[in-house]
Amino acid sequence: MHDLSLLGNVAVALTAALVGGLLARRLGLPTIVGYLLAGVAIGPFTPGFVGHSGTIGQLAELGVIFLMFGVGLHFSLRDLARVRKVAVPGALGQMALTTTLCASLGALLGWPLPASLVLGIAVSIASTVVLLRGFTDAGLLDSRQGRLAVGWLVVEDLAAVLVLLVLPSFAPTAGRIDFLAIGLTLLKAGTFVGLMLFVGARVIPWILLHIARTRSRELFVLVALMAAAGTALASAGLFGVSLALGAFLAGVVVSESPLSHQVGADVLPFREAFSVLFFVSVGMLVDPAYVVANAGAVALLTALILVWKAVAGAAVCLVLSQPLRTSLLVGLGIAQIGEFTFIAGRAGVDLGMLEPEQYSLILAAALLSITVNPFLFRSIGRVERIVLAVPWLGRRLAPRPPDVVEASPGDEAHVVVVGCGRVGGHIVDVLGSIGVPRLVVESDAEKLDDLHRRAIPVLFGDAANSDILKLAGLERARALVVTIPDETAAAVVVAGAKQLAPDLPMIARAATQAGMQQLSRLGAKDVIHPELEGGLEIVRHTLLRLGFPLREIREYTDVVRRENYDTAIQSPEEHRALHLLLEAGDHVEIAWVTLAERSGLAGRSLLEADLRARTGATVVAIRREQALLTNPAPEFRLLEGDQLALIGEGSQVSAAETLLST
Repeated sequence: MHDLSLLGNVAVALTAALVGGLLARRLGLPTIVGYLLAGVAIGPFTPGFVGHSGTIGQLAELGVIFLMFGVGLHFSLRDLARVRKVAVPGALGQMALTTTLCASLGALLGWPLPASLVLGIAVSIASTVVLLRGFTDAGLLDSRQGRLAVGWLVVEDLAAVLVLLVLPSFAPTAGRIDFLAIGLTLLKAGTFVGLMLFVGARVIPWILLHIARTRSRELFVLVALMAAAGTALASAGLFGVSLALGAFLAGVVVSESPLSHQVGADVLPFREAFSVLFFVSVGMLVDPAYVVANAGAVALLTALILVWKAVAGAAVCLVLSQPLRTSLLVGLGIAQIGEFTFIAGRAGVDLGMLEPEQYSLILAAALLSITVNPFLFRSIGRVERIVLAVPWLGRRLAPRPPDVVEASPGDEAHVVVVGCGRVGGHIVDVLGSIGVPRLVVESDAEKLDDLHRRAIPVLFGDAANSDILKLAGLERARALVVTIPDETAAAVVVAGAKQLAPDLPMIARAATQAGMQQLSRLGAKDVIHPELEGGLEIVRHTLLRLGFPLREIREYTDVVRRENYDTAIQSPEEHRALHLLLEAGDHVEIAWVTLAERSGLAGRSLLEADLRARTGATVVAIRREQALLTNPAPEFRLLEGDQLALIGEGSQVSAAETLLST
C-alpha cells in the first residue's frame, strides 16, 4: 500500500492555501496573507489537522529556488543603471539605518546579538511581490517612480543574497566572527559568480536554444527547471553558497537569452505552486499563543516597520534630491516585509541564531505589515497633504516654482504634452515631424538635457502639484495631451486645465475603467485606454478577415469608444450598431477576381465597363503586379491579369465574376 503522508500533506497544504488566498482576495488583501494564515491553521500550534512541517519544508525549498530564479529572470542591469544614483545609495542607506535600529530594539527586548542582527536584517528587506502589486494597482509601474522603486528592491535583493552568504559566520556555533572564513566564503562565491556570468552566460542560453530547436515543449520545460534547480544545487554542493544565490544567478544568466520570456512563462506555474508551499511552511512556524502573549512587542515591531521604514525611505530619497511625491511613493512602498524576510529568518533559525518564538514575532509583524501596506499605499495623496500642511516642513518640501528651460512657442498655436516618457516622447516626435509646434511639461530632470539638445520647448516641474500649467499658454493652445501614467495626477492636470481653458481639447491616458470615467467627467475629450484600444484593433482585424464591411466595423468601434470602451454590449445604440454590422455581414461579400485573358473588358476603362450598372458590384481596389490602387478613377483602363476587389451582395459579386472571366 502506498504511503500517502507526502501526498496528504501537500494536498491539505494547497487546499488550506486556496481557501486562505480566496478569503484574502475577498477582503482586498494580498494573497500572501492568506497563505501565511493557512500555515498557521495547519501548524502544530493550532487545533485540528497538523501538517508535517519537515515534509512541507523540504518542498518549500523548491519555492525558495523558484522565487529567487524569478527575481534573477526579471533582473536587468540596464534598468538598474538608469536609477543607480538613487536606488543604490538609497536602498543600502535605508537597510543600514533599519538594521541598526531594529538590532537596538532586539537588544532592548533582551535578545542576544546574533538574534538582534537577524531581526534587523529581516526587517530591512521589503517584499518585491507586495511592492509590485501596489505600484501596478496604482498604474505607476511604468513610471519613473515605479522604475526607481523596482531598482531599489533589486538592490535590496542583491544585498540580501550577500547577507545570506555571510550569515553562517555569525552563528553561535562559529564561536567568534571568523573573518578568514568570511573571506574564503566570499572568494568561493566570487568564483561561482564569475563562472556563471562568463561561462554559464554562454552555455545555458546555448543549451536552451538547442533544446528549443527540437520543438519539444516537455524537453524545454525540463531544461528550464534544471537551469533553476540544478544550478542552485550545484552552487550549494560545489561552492558552499546558498541555494538562493545559485538560483538567482541562474535567472540572471537566462535573462540574457532571447528565450527568457518563454522560460519565465514555463517556470511560472512551478514557482507559484512551490512558493505557496513556502509561505504555508512559514506560517506553520507562527505560534498564535506567543503572539498574543507578546502583543505589545508585535505591535511595536509592526509600527516600526510601517512608520520607520516609510519615514526612512522617504527621507533618504529627499536627501538624494527626489521630489516629495516620489519620495513618499518609495517610502510607503517599502513599508512592509516579505519573502526575503522569511528566508533570512528561517536561515537564522536553522543556524541557531534565532529562537522559533522570536521568529514567530517577526512573522506576525510581517503578516500585519503586508495586510496594512496596501491601504497605506493608497493614502499617498492624504499623506502628501499632511506633510505639506506642517508649516516648517511644508515650506521646505513644497513644489518649487517651475524652471523654464526653454521659452514656450510664443503666439503660435501649439500642443502641450504633459509627460515625455515612452508614450509622450512618441507624440512629441510625431508632432515635430509634421511641423506642429509643441511644448513639453516634464518633471524628470534626467530628460531635460535631451529635450534641450533637440531644441524642444519644455517647462520643468510637476504639472499636478504646481502652477506650471499657467505658464504653458493653454488659452492659445490647440490641444493638451496628458500621458503621465499616474491617474490621480492626470486627473489633477485635466481639472486644472479645464479651469484655465474650458474649450481646450484634452486627450488623456488612463490605466483603468474607473480612471477613464473620471477623466471624462473632469473634461478630457478623448481618454485612451491602451489595453482596450489594442483589443478594439484586434476586433477590427478579426471582423475584416471574416468579410465584414470596413465602414460598418468603423461605425461599431466608434460607438464602443463613445461608450467609454465598454465592450460589454449595454447601450441601445451599441446594440443597434452591432446588429447592423452583423446584418450587413450576412448580405455583403468582398472578393478578389482576376480579369481573364482575352476578356472583352481588357483595354476598357472602368467607366466603359460599367460593372456597377451591369452587375451591381463595385470595384473598390485594383492590384496590378506589385502595385495596389484603391478607389480607382472611372478613366482607369483594365488590363489582362488585373485583380479587382469587388464588394456587393453575393449574387452581385457572382455576376461580376462571370463577366470578368469571359
